[in-house]
Amino acid sequence: MKAKHRRILEAIFTRPTRGGIVFADIEALVLALGGEVREGDGSRVVCELFGKRKYLHRPHSGKDAKKYQVEEIREWFQELEMRL
Repeated sequence: MKAKHRRILEAIFTRPTRGGIVFADIEALVLALGGEVREGDGSRVVCELFGKRKYLHRPHSGKDAKKYQVEEIREWFQELEMRL
């Protein structure tokens, strides 16, 4: 895992939840971890990692993930037992 991916992973697990995490960086992190990112209908994105899927929507205004999206990703990673 590259240093950039490590920083994104740390930012996802930072509390209180940070804003300003670029959604494309989250997608890149999933890919770097060996996962898959597929396009869905409209702005929907399917992230699959270790056989588990997470359905997300790309942000419409701007490029940063919303705080609730970061929290959803954190919970998903915790379900996958991915901890720092």
